Amino acid sequence: MTATAATDLPLWPASTLDHGPFALLDEEQRHRLAGPVTRVRLPTGAPAWLVTRHADVRQVLRHPGFSADLERPGFPLLRPLPPQSEPDRQGGFIRMDGEEHSRLRRMLTAEFMIKNVRRIEPLIQQTVDAALADLAAAGPPADLVETFALPVPSIVICHLLGVPYADHDFFQVRSRTLLDRTTSMELFRAHAQELRDYLRELVVARRRDAGGDDLISRLVRDRVATGQLTVDELVGMALLLLVAGHETTANMIGLSTLLLLREPGRFAALRESPHRAAELVEELLRYLSVVRTGLPRLALVDAEIGGQVIRAGEGVIAVLSLANRDPEVFDDPEEFDPYRQAHQHLAFGFGVHQCIGQPLARAELRIALVGLADRFPTLRAAVVPQQVSTRDTSVVFGLNNLQVTW
Repeated sequence: MTATAATDLPLWPASTLDHGPFALLDEEQRHRLAGPVTRVRLPTGAPAWLVTRHADVRQVLRHPGFSADLERPGFPLLRPLPPQSEPDRQGGFIRMDGEEHSRLRRMLTAEFMIKNVRRIEPLIQQTVDAALADLAAAGPPADLVETFALPVPSIVICHLLGVPYADHDFFQVRSRTLLDRTTSMELFRAHAQELRDYLRELVVARRRDAGGDDLISRLVRDRVATGQLTVDELVGMALLLLVAGHETTANMIGLSTLLLLREPGRFAALRESPHRAAELVEELLRYLSVVRTGLPRLALVDAEIGGQVIRAGEGVIAVLSLANRDPEVFDDPEEFDPYRQAHQHLAFGFGVHQCIGQPLARAELRIALVGLADRFPTLRAAVVPQQVSTRDTSVVFGLNNLQVTW
C-alpha cells in the first residue's frame, strides 16, 4: 500500500443511518469517498482499495490480474472466515480463477440460458399464482416477505435442483447465517457443514437412482458418473446455487414492491402495461443493487485503475451499488426512473464471474411483480419505508419483513 491514510469502509447498507432502505451514502460518507479509488480499512482491520466508478468496476472485474480466490494470502475479506478443508472448497466456482472456474461454470451455462428459462416460465407463473393465493389467505394485513417474496424463488430453485421444498426452513435459516457478516466463526462453520451434509445426502441418493430430470440428477448422470465432476464439487455447486438462487431474488422482490408502492401509479403501470415490465426490472436491479457490500478481489499484478496504481498483493473492493449510481453513466442516478435505459447496470457483476443465474432472476422478478399488481391492484405498504426492518448485516441486502394491506 501507499502511505496515504485509510478511511474506514462504510458499513453498508445505509439504512442504519435512518435514510431508509434506498439510500447508499450520507453526505459525510460521500465527502470521504469522493475519489474514484479510495484507500479504506476493512472491518477486519486490513487495508484495501475501494473502487466505485462504473468504468473502473468493470475494469477490475474483467481484468485477469484480479483474483476472486479468497484462499489467497492477502485476500480482502470483509469478515474473518473459518479455515476450510479441501472438500469444502470444491465446487464454489465464484471463488475460483482461470480454468478451474471455467470448467465448473461451463457445466451449468446451458441450464440458465434464456431459452431454457423461457421453458420454465409456466412453472414460475404457477409458483407465483400459488404464493399470491397464500398471501390473500394470510391477510390483510400480511407479511409480503414471508408469504410471497421468499417462497417464490425458493420453490423454483428447489424444483430446478431437486431439493425438497419441505426442507425450506432448514436451508433458509442456514443460508442467512452464511450471509450475515456478524455470524460467529463457530456458527458459520457449523451451518455450512450442515448444509453440505444435507446436499451430500441428496447427491448420494441420486447416485443410487439418477432417473430424475432435476439438475442434481442430470449432473450425477452426465458429469459425476463420467468422472468429469466429483461428489464434493457437485455438493459445492449445489450449495452455491441453492443459497444464491433464492436469497438475491427474494430480497429484490420485497425491496422492489416497497419501492413501487411509494408511488401507486408505478405499481398500477405493471398491471396496465405488463409488456414494459422487463424494462422496469432493469431499473429496479440498477437502483436497488442488493449486493451492496461490494465484490472483493486481490491484485495478482500491478494495475492502474481509475488513475491509481494498485500493486500486486493489494486488495480491492468493487462496489456494484455505487457503480450503478455513477452520474457519468446514468442521468440523475439517485432517482428511480422506470423509463430509463438501465441495461448498463452491474447488479449481476461483470466479466467471467457475473451471476450465471441472471436470466432466471429476471424472469422471476418480472413474473412476480406483474402477478402481484394484477392480483392486488390496491396493495399498499402498512408501514413507511424508514420504519421497515432491514437486513443491515447481510451480504445480500433486503427486508426482514414487509407488512402490506389491500
